[in-house]
Formats: sequence, C-alpha cells, structure tokens
Amino acid sequence: MKKKLNILSTVDLSMVREDLIKLKKKSNFIYTNGSLEKIKKIINIADIYISSAKIKIDKEFLKNAKNLKFIFSPSTGTDHIDLNELKKRKIKCFHIAKERKLLNSFTATSELVFALILMLNRSLIINHQQIINNSWTRDKFPGIQLFNKTLGIIGLGRLGKITSKIGQGFGMKVIGYDTNKKIRLNNVKNVGLSFLLKNSDIVSIHIHLTEKTTNFLNKKKLVLMKKNSTLINTSRGKIINEKDLLFFLKARKNFKVGLDVIDGEWLDKNKLKKHALINYSKKNNNLIILPHIGGSTIESIYGARLRIVKKILYKLN
Repeated sequence: MKKKLNILSTVDLSMVREDLIKLKKKSNFIYTNGSLEKIKKIINIADIYISSAKIKIDKEFLKNAKNLKFIFSPSTGTDHIDLNELKKRKIKCFHIAKERKLLNSFTATSELVFALILMLNRSLIINHQQIINNSWTRDKFPGIQLFNKTLGIIGLGRLGKITSKIGQGFGMKVIGYDTNKKIRLNNVKNVGLSFLLKNSDIVSIHIHLTEKTTNFLNKKKLVLMKKNSTLINTSRGKIINEKDLLFFLKARKNFKVGLDVIDGEWLDKNKLKKHALINYSKKNNNLIILPHIGGSTIESIYGARLRIVKKILYKLN
C-alpha cells in the first residue's frame, strides 16, 4: 500500500469542501492557523506545505523542513517565498501566476484600485466620520470627479488592462507605461514613464516586484508627479521607496496615496505598530492603507484555492 504523504496547510480550504475531502482521503492532512513558531515546530513532518501569504518562507523557516518536497501557494506573488533557498533544497514550488485563464476571471485587485481612488478623492472615510459625530455637512469636504481626468497605468499586463477598461468606464483618459513597447491596449497610449508621471491625475501601479523594480518609484520619479495627484499601489510595497513617499506625503498635503501593500507587511504586530507609513496614516487624511485585500473576494479566493487543491490531487494520483 502506498504511503500517504503528510500535508500541512496554513490556508483554510473549507470553502472547497468536496475536493478537500478527497485530499484528506489521500493524505495525512493537517490545517493550522497558529503562530509562526508553532508552524516551525511541525513543518518537519510535512512532505507538502500549502502556504498562506502571511507566512514568510525563508531559510529560518525551512531549516526544520527536512521532509518537504513541494510548496503550493494559491497566490500570484512569490515575494513571501525565498525561491533561491527552495532551489538549493530541491523543493518544488507551485503557484497560480501562470494560470492565465483562471487569472483573467479575477478582477478584484483592479476594482480595489477604484475603491481607493474614490475613498481618497471623495473623502469617504472623513465624510462617514461626520455622520458618526452627528454632523451632516454635505459640502465641507468637496471631492473631484473622475470623468475627463488622466489615469496613468504603470504596467500594462493583465491587471493593467482590466484597470484601463474600468478607467475608461468612468470616462477617464488612460495612458500607460510598460517596458514592453509592443503592448497595445484599446484607447491606451503607451508613453514614457516621465511623461506619464508628469501628466497623470491618478497613477496606478501594476508591475511585478523584481530586483529591477525594487524602489522603482523613488524621489527622482515622485517629484515629477502633479502636486495634487493620486498614487495607488496594489502590487508590492517594495516597488515604492517608502522613505521618499513619506517625504512627499508630508511636503504635499494635496498629494493622495492609497496602498494595499507595504514593505514589511509580514512583520509581527508590534513591529507593524512602528511602521512609519502606518503611523503617518493615523493622523493624516492623504494616506489610506489596507491590509493587502486586493485579491480577497469570495470568487478569487475560491478559484485560487480550488486550483491549488486540484494540482495537489493530480500529483497524488
């Protein structure tokens, strides 16, 4: 009889119940939402680890993973995984970044871009607070409309394309920048980065984090943006130099920033409390930070987790 593999998961798979039942029949399945320290203590038994993005997989994490052969992650980003370390240890990693057909059905992150834009430019949080404080002041915090504004999209891949369509739905003029100059999207002019930063009312980032894109938006580039523009980042925190970003947030009070990601989002709660951008956002209205919820919709979570479980079942057969 074939020996059952041990599967450790920090991803809640209850929403893909039927396939989870199949997985449990074919393996010794353990699910935990415990602390990192607890997971490190039991990772030694795992042949397969299903990885949630909240856990950083690095050399320290893997030192006890003596039996680990596969890591499965229901995510498009892998910056929580040290891929070089996995290669050294001959551990194979599977994720959904290349599942094009599946990903084309996920519009959640691009939709969140416009939620952030509207939160900032219509002062939605502040206006809601007025109601909580028993105040009904309709014109105290006037906003701007998106119609006829220029939306600049950095990165014209899958999410850039979806974002451009939504922007056009608002009646916005859309321009884009991509290192691949051959990309052509409907009614989107592919321009140089400096031109985009200088001429956009709103800039949205949709590029992958690599060594080349780390600190991609720094002081030299941020200074090119309009003083009353809006910057949205739903990609990865390290794409923006956060010290430089904080400088411009303080210097330009009409400069608005919406972040779904920050550099250091895997830090523990005590360290996150000291994060400079988080502390700034507590006292200032021109920065909104969300806890990386871009892909957190029922549809995208279900689709990603189902695909990963089916991949594992295929491996086990």
